[in-house]
Amino acid sequence: MSEKNREGKRTARERLAVEREKQKAAEKRRRTLIVGAAVVCVLGLAAVIGVVAANSGDSSSDSSGPVTAPKGASGKDKLAIPVGPASAKSTLTVWEDFRCPACKSFEDNYRSTINELTEAGKLRAEYHTVTLIDGNLRGSGSLRAGNAAACSQDAGRFREYHDVLFENQPEESDDAYASNAKLIELAGKVDGLTTDTFKKCVNDGTYDSWIQKSYKAFQDAGHTGTPTVLLDGKNLMNDNTLTPAKLKQMVEDANK
Repeated sequence: MSEKNREGKRTARERLAVEREKQKAAEKRRRTLIVGAAVVCVLGLAAVIGVVAANSGDSSSDSSGPVTAPKGASGKDKLAIPVGPASAKSTLTVWEDFRCPACKSFEDNYRSTINELTEAGKLRAEYHTVTLIDGNLRGSGSLRAGNAAACSQDAGRFREYHDVLFENQPEESDDAYASNAKLIELAGKVDGLTTDTFKKCVNDGTYDSWIQKSYKAFQDAGHTGTPTVLLDGKNLMNDNTLTPAKLKQMVEDANK
């Protein structure tokens, strides 16, 4: 490998690490604000406590309706969208947020490798959508994009639309994906996706509760940042030497 390639991969890893640290810092600030508000309530605003409690919950609430899973969803409680054969010897579990810059960095660097391995039948990728950025920065882009991605699964176009969403990701502070019209517009980049059925699914928020349940599962599992990526249960985000080539070799070794 050339020095230039090594430097490029090192830079990509460092950028991913920086984005994850920014995300963790934002979450810490959010929790601090919530705790601070609670202290103020205890000291002199007891009447407000009920209001604070009602509005400081996470987006895992299932108040938007019954949980409906998209076609082909798999895993515990059918919270994962699978790509690749169930017979594959390796499973890559990916927890992602469509507003998350670190997730985009991961996708940009590993997308072609993951797609190559799933197409070869050597890897099964299981994608879980979470709404971490909505909670940190407010907004609904994570939820709306997650619902649209689930709608694309019903049409058999999940992988293609999943990639389009990350390729066209807005700035983290820009909640552009809160617009269903924007999500439907991007669906035009995927052949055969922009149907009346898909549009209705997006506009109705058919899978909102399913996305919220996925986020709760993410929290219950003790995960704190996105992306969280596990290969056969091993957290790859803890491996500072990870590269696309190394990931491919790990999967190849499991298939021997």
